[in-house]
Amino acid sequence: MKLYYVALSGHAHRAHLFLSLLGIEHELVHVDLANGQHKSPAFLALNPLGQVPVLDDDGVIVADSNAILVYLAKKMGRQDWLPESPREAADVQKWLSVAAGQIAYGPCAARLLTVFGYAFDADEVIARAHAILKHIDDALCDRAWIAAAQPTIADVALYSYIARAPEGNVDLAAYAQVRRWLAHVEALSGFAPFQKTAAGLEAGHA
Repeated sequence: MKLYYVALSGHAHRAHLFLSLLGIEHELVHVDLANGQHKSPAFLALNPLGQVPVLDDDGVIVADSNAILVYLAKKMGRQDWLPESPREAADVQKWLSVAAGQIAYGPCAARLLTVFGYAFDADEVIARAHAILKHIDDALCDRAWIAAAQPTIADVALYSYIARAPEGNVDLAAYAQVRRWLAHVEALSGFAPFQKTAAGLEAGHA
C-alpha cells in the first residue's frame, strides 16, 4: 500500500497510525504542499479535492482519513477496531463525526493557526477546543477507550490533533482522563508518533 502523506498533517497521521497499529507494510509518499503538489494533475487524479491523505491499495484509491480507517478495518476483517454490533458501530461513527467536526474546528484549527499561519480567531478556536476536550474528558471518566471496551478506529481518529493540541495553545492540563487516554493509545503495539513542532505551548520543546 501507498499512503500519500504530509508529516505535519494530523489527518495524514491518523491514517499512518492505523496502518502501523495493524502492522501493514506501506510506503509513505510525501506530498509537497508548499510547492502545490496536491494541486497537480497527477494528485488531483487521485483526489479531486486536492487533500491528503490518500491511500492507494494496489489501484484501489481511498481518500479522506476517516474513510481510510474504515477501509483498512474492513479489508483486514478487524471487527475489534470497527465493531459490527449496532450500538458499538453507532458509537464509533459518532466519534468519527466528532473528529471530522468539533476536533477539526477546535484543536486542529488552533494548531493550523500556530503551525501553518492560518487566519483564524485564536480565542474562538481555542474555546472550541476546550469545549470538545471537556466533553471527551467526561466521556472517558468511566472507560479506557472512547467507543468500546477495546481501542477502535474512533480512538485513532481522535488521537492526533488532541495529542498536539498544545501546539495550538490548547493546554491539556485540566483533562486528566484525556491525558490518561493519550498514554493508553501511545502504549499500543505498533504505535507511530505524530511529528512534533515547536509551536504554541510546545515552543522550545520539539
